[in-house]
Amino acid sequence: MRYEWMFPEQLGRAVAENWPAVLPIGVLEYHADHLVFGTDGLIPLRMLERLEKEMDMILFPPFFYGAASYAVEVPERHGTIHIPSETLNLFAKDLFASLLRIGFRNIHCFFAHQSENFIQGMPTDLAFKLGARQAIFAFLEKERGEGWWGREESAGYYEKHHGKGENPFNWIQIHPLKSPRLQEKWHGDHAGISETSQMMDLCPEGVNMDKERKRWFTKSADGASLEHGKEIDADILADLRKLLKGEVS
Repeated sequence: MRYEWMFPEQLGRAVAENWPAVLPIGVLEYHADHLVFGTDGLIPLRMLERLEKEMDMILFPPFFYGAASYAVEVPERHGTIHIPSETLNLFAKDLFASLLRIGFRNIHCFFAHQSENFIQGMPTDLAFKLGARQAIFAFLEKERGEGWWGREESAGYYEKHHGKGENPFNWIQIHPLKSPRLQEKWHGDHAGISETSQMMDLCPEGVNMDKERKRWFTKSADGASLEHGKEIDADILADLRKLLKGEVS
């Protein structure tokens, strides 16, 4: 269900049943001449749109204004929009604070940009990770008061944290679109064979293979195909489905 099209009674049911509430996050960045600027946001969006049609979940409007950096190309005439991570952190903290107040406790954000470095973190995902923690700490302190963790009623905190009980720090989870297993199987690239193939499957209107691909990072895109994209996306979709249904942590 798309959040912008929901009525209050639908929201009430979704919160009561703890539906996954999902936000695709990307950047607007130069992806050579054969792919559109929104590639890193369109891939997770189109993936999650497929899931939204088959399961109970809320899909928030995508956020495209990440920290792209100018590492690939200068912005002049090349289209990259870069928002510093400091700004993103302020946005993320306030966004998550609002979602917690609404009642969401099963929030998931998905990234495709620079996700091969997700364990160490990159500016966009780090800004959202920090914002999530800041929002959760502030919410818990407001709702439960200072010293909430040290009180006797929190004595089962570690058991709940590692088991099936409530872990408030799982209320907001930040994920790479490809799980670590799939990152090993399907290596990432920038406007290369993987991204181009995925776009052929998910967003064919965002691909123009008639354009020249002269940059080093585009050379592998000559081998891109719809079939390859479908294979990658089917694997990712299977993992996402399990994750959002709570079948994997």
